[in-house]
Amino acid sequence: MRADAIRDKVAIIGMGITKFGENWNKSVDDMLIDAVYEAYADAGVETKDIEAAWLGSVVSAFTGATLAMPLKLKNMPITRVENACGTGMDALRNACFGVACGLYDIVLVAGVEKLKDSGYSGLPEFFDNPVYNLGLTAPGRWALLANKYFAKYGIKPEDGKRALAKIAVKNHHNGTFSPKAHFQREITLEQAINAPIIAWPLGLFDCCPTTDGASAAIICSADIAKNFKDDYVLVKGFGVALGTGWGKEDIDYQYDHLPETQAAGRQAYEAAGIKNPREEISVAQVHDCFSIAELTEYEALGFCDQGRAVYEVEEGAFTLEGRLPANTDGGLKAFGHPLAASGLRMCNELYLQLRGKAGPRQVKNPKFGLAMAQGGHPGYLMPVVTILGCRD
Repeated sequence: MRADAIRDKVAIIGMGITKFGENWNKSVDDMLIDAVYEAYADAGVETKDIEAAWLGSVVSAFTGATLAMPLKLKNMPITRVENACGTGMDALRNACFGVACGLYDIVLVAGVEKLKDSGYSGLPEFFDNPVYNLGLTAPGRWALLANKYFAKYGIKPEDGKRALAKIAVKNHHNGTFSPKAHFQREITLEQAINAPIIAWPLGLFDCCPTTDGASAAIICSADIAKNFKDDYVLVKGFGVALGTGWGKEDIDYQYDHLPETQAAGRQAYEAAGIKNPREEISVAQVHDCFSIAELTEYEALGFCDQGRAVYEVEEGAFTLEGRLPANTDGGLKAFGHPLAASGLRMCNELYLQLRGKAGPRQVKNPKFGLAMAQGGHPGYLMPVVTILGCRD
């Protein structure tokens, strides 16, 4: 892999997101129009300036026509990308390749999902393998990881559950500063600890909601970014690492860490030239589909040592005032998770933070931001890691 193939060659000059939530009065078309035109306005471009587009969608689109029709993108090359919960971020990654190689100067990236009208109370079932899919539930798989993690590192279940609850409380708190979040209210530590159990030790507040939403980005060659705005954001690197998907069938697999996430993080750090993520990353948006996911992602991404995340959470390391603020906008816990829209929503938060425009949740003097959208579950993970940075 050429480590510096992407670094500083692509800039984000505009982004937009819809209100995330139960958008009963909005269709897929409506949400795409809202997100894309907000990104257009932010970048100062029009449809005529766009040379190509990438669309991410898991269940709400079949081809790029889902983007072309409402936006009237006549005869434009449009690529639809799907990579589970990492779809939107992977669409951004692929779009950046198109710009970095010199094929296009200005392109559009969008992610959209309409889940509330689907009839599913949770995420749809995507897998039909009769062996692999036997007894599969997302909270059940992450609960297996939680219990194994607590056992391996000698963490009392009540202490582990308290740490998970603190993550949920943090993300709900941060969500109160995000007008477009699905949930915008505080919860108490006692509420999170005592909530109804979904899969022990995960309670109701440890799980993100099913949600509708769309997000969009305008990217361009870094050479021309200054023509659109002075405070553009540079793409520093990406990482993607998929496992074989046979975790629970492998007698050597251990449900106590996230090997694919570690690999994707290493790729992204190499691409961005980051040697010490704990010290160099200023702000992070991680995939908190469940609170245990966020906890173990801290370790997988090198924000703290293996087995230490519970203690760092207790110390407040990842709060807005901590040494490495994580999920500053409230994450999936506050925004919900419209699959393909989530990854670009995470990048939108970094885009705001790196430009000093995140309002009451702004972190001090950020230099590098990391976003990680992760499909699957322990034993079958599909993480996509993105690192963005301020212009030099």
